[in-house]
Amino acid sequence: MQRDEKETLAAQAEVEELMATKLSSITKRAERSPQEQFTSLAHLLNEEFLKGCFRELKRDKASGIDGVGVEEYEANLEANLKGLVTRMKSWQYRPLPVRRVYIPKANGAVRPLGIPAVEDKTVQLGIKKILEAVYEVDFSDVSYGFRPKRGCHQAIDVLDKAIMARPTNFVVDMDIEKFFDTIDHQKLVECLSIRIKDRSLIRLIVRFLKAGIMEEGKVSQTDKGTPQGGNLSPLLANIYLHYALDLWFEKEFKPQLKGYAQLIRYADDFVACFQSKSESELFRQALKTRLEGFGLKIAEDKSRVIEFGRYVWERARKTGERPDTFDFLGLTHYCDKTRNDKFKVGHKTARVKFIQKMKAMNIWLKNIRNRVRLEQWWPVIVAKLTGHYRYYGVSGNYHSLKTFYNQTIKLAFKWINRRSQKKSYNWAQFNRFLQFNPLPKPRIYYQLYTLSKY
Repeated sequence: MQRDEKETLAAQAEVEELMATKLSSITKRAERSPQEQFTSLAHLLNEEFLKGCFRELKRDKASGIDGVGVEEYEANLEANLKGLVTRMKSWQYRPLPVRRVYIPKANGAVRPLGIPAVEDKTVQLGIKKILEAVYEVDFSDVSYGFRPKRGCHQAIDVLDKAIMARPTNFVVDMDIEKFFDTIDHQKLVECLSIRIKDRSLIRLIVRFLKAGIMEEGKVSQTDKGTPQGGNLSPLLANIYLHYALDLWFEKEFKPQLKGYAQLIRYADDFVACFQSKSESELFRQALKTRLEGFGLKIAEDKSRVIEFGRYVWERARKTGERPDTFDFLGLTHYCDKTRNDKFKVGHKTARVKFIQKMKAMNIWLKNIRNRVRLEQWWPVIVAKLTGHYRYYGVSGNYHSLKTFYNQTIKLAFKWINRRSQKKSYNWAQFNRFLQFNPLPKPRIYYQLYTLSKY
């Protein structure tokens, strides 16, 4: 490594350490003084801080409406960031509208995503780091989505223990209708203003909210919602639901109950466990009113109260009835039994998710088979299978993982043999190929029943 390069890396590390220290100081203040309002934060968005944020951007992501990619912006990074900070200080910086694309959902519908410009992604990441330093100590333990050192498997583990180890008899499964598209901007600003009194930072966030959306060459203005796809959107959603749902449940609703109750939330996806049917119904009704005050609406066709847990399982064994199931975070949760004939919560890949993932694998194999040589795309299918196992590899879900593995092998065999009119392999030849180029076998990564992960 050349001397200049070493000095540059050392300087970058020094700046990153300095910014980490400043953010850590903010976090300590926020934790020490839960009522403190922060009045001076926007100044942290300087050239060096934004350079560090830019370095964290993923290189392979799509560009925004300006067509400028990460590498192109980086070619003149110093000048670009200097100009950016100058425009921010003089209030001439205005985020570009996000480019809207759609991705398929498991139910056949599509989910809109907004792709910001590279420069806007950089600023968003900077704001996210600042807000995170303030709010992470405020957020409730019931929240698991898009937070440092937290994730979906922890949420599933808490749900599992809430049903197996606590007196859960009912589960409230509810869905907020078009949550990211219906966040009330004024209400969001009110939520932010509880902790943030820096008008410059609030004003900058509002500009992102009002930036608009470009679709099919036309720009439409936005008076509500925060587009999914940017760095900032998940954190703003967490802040919104922190005040709309989490605090209300923990501080206002839960204390008035007589029985056990537990809320588990991952972004806008959440379930609540209750000991009492009447209190579960009370929550369902009270939550509708609560969310209406924040401009949100419950999707009635996706919301229900079901009887679930040890006692319904024991009754079902005597009567022959079949207990209800519910989906949460891509898994179907159902009443099951251990080898010792005891109750446990079963977890398996939700049917709609399994079909969606299989369709995606089929389309990818169909499209890739003639584009590059087999030895080039084979490692990609290995990575895809590993990624699937890492998400869905929870206790009790081995059968679904095995089915996904077997179906993937069949699809690979099918499309390899459709690269031309002449078959490439018969099954014996393909099995021999697999011996020397094996695909990863199914593996359980998260042992929910023993509270361990390996």
